[in-house]
Parts: sequence; structure tokens; C-alpha cells
Amino acid sequence: MVLIRSLILYIVVIFGVRLMGKRQLGELQPSELVITILISNIATLPLEDTSIPLILGILPILTLVCFEALMSWVTLKSLRMRRIISGRPKIVVRDGQIEQATMRDLRLSVDDLMTALRQQQVFDISQVQFAVMETTGTISVYLKAECQPLTPADITLKKTAQNPPVAVIQDGCVMNKSLAMLGKNQAWLEQKLAEHRLTEKQVFLMLSDAEGTCTIIPKKRGDAV
Repeated sequence: MVLIRSLILYIVVIFGVRLMGKRQLGELQPSELVITILISNIATLPLEDTSIPLILGILPILTLVCFEALMSWVTLKSLRMRRIISGRPKIVVRDGQIEQATMRDLRLSVDDLMTALRQQQVFDISQVQFAVMETTGTISVYLKAECQPLTPADITLKKTAQNPPVAVIQDGCVMNKSLAMLGKNQAWLEQKLAEHRLTEKQVFLMLSDAEGTCTIIPKKRGDAV
């Protein structure tokens, strides 16, 4: 009896996890991590106590999975909800200098930061142009130009110190902070869009660097509004 209940719950949990996506544990958003923990706890109850009807374990699991699927759809369509539920990336190192106020806000210790940098083979913080705390809790590192690994293109092209491109438009929404970071304004943005005969709402993703070099990915016809 216990074996059958275990197999049924195993199938239900696997089905639920497949519906939620294929992220690894370290890449889960806060809401996804909470759902995963709740599902694991609920699934153990009918196994520990066989007097609990199996349906009382399956229904909450399916309910949570459906709720997570709904929230994923909402956050996909709404940038504001995505910011509220998942937060936003934070810069913790800028041009080799630690952003101490951001570290305090994130309750991130220097040891935690240095451990994350060492995991990416960075042992000297002065080599870091940008280190960003992602919403998943991982830290992404962008090295200064002179510290980046040599590539075949470097044999003929000299690297210049330059910050990485940032998202100027996401899913039709203008990132005003990104424009300010690049030293650009709305007029510049409208000019770039006009060159591609696009409006803000027709852009799925637009990346730009401080030099004004842009990468624009339009929305597909069915997604544009």
C-alpha cells in the first residue's frame, strides 16, 4: 500500500515540476523555491501517515502547481509584477569598488561575495568591472577589458574599457534607469527605433552600450500590441 502511494505521489510531483519548468535548484526564483519546498513537505504527509487519504496530498500539490503556472504567466506579461515577486538584479561591485550600501540592503557579507567571485575564478576584486546579484541569488561577473581572456578576435582588434550592454527596452517597456546609466535620453531612443521602423511596444528586447551600439529584437506579429 505504501509502495503504491509513493509511486503515485512520485508521478504527481514529477508532473508538477515539469509544469513549472526546467530550472536547476540554484536558478529558482523566490516564488518557485517556496512552491518547491511546500510541495516536498505536502508529499511526505500521506507517506508518513497512511490514514491520510491520498487525494489530500495530491490536490494541494496540483493547486500549488497551477498557482505557480498562473503567477509565471502574470510575471511574463507584467514587468511591475515581475519586479514585485522576483525583485531586480543589484550591482554589488562597480569598477572594482564594492557597493557597500547595496551589500547591506542584500545582507550579503564580504565573505559571501568573495566566495562567489572565487567560484568564477576571480580572486582580485579590482579586476571586476561589474558584479551583479541576480534575482536567483547567483552573482554574475563581468571583468575589465584588460583582464578578460584572450580570444582570436583580440589578435587584430584592440579592446577598450567598456561597460556591458544593458536592456533599454524589455517586452515593450522602456527602462529609464538604463537610459540614464548610458547617458542617453528619450529622443535618442526614438531615433534608434525610427531607424528600424519600430515603436516601443513592438520591441521584445533592446540592448545598448554607452557607444550607442544597439541590438533590437522585435516582437513576433502575434505578440505585438
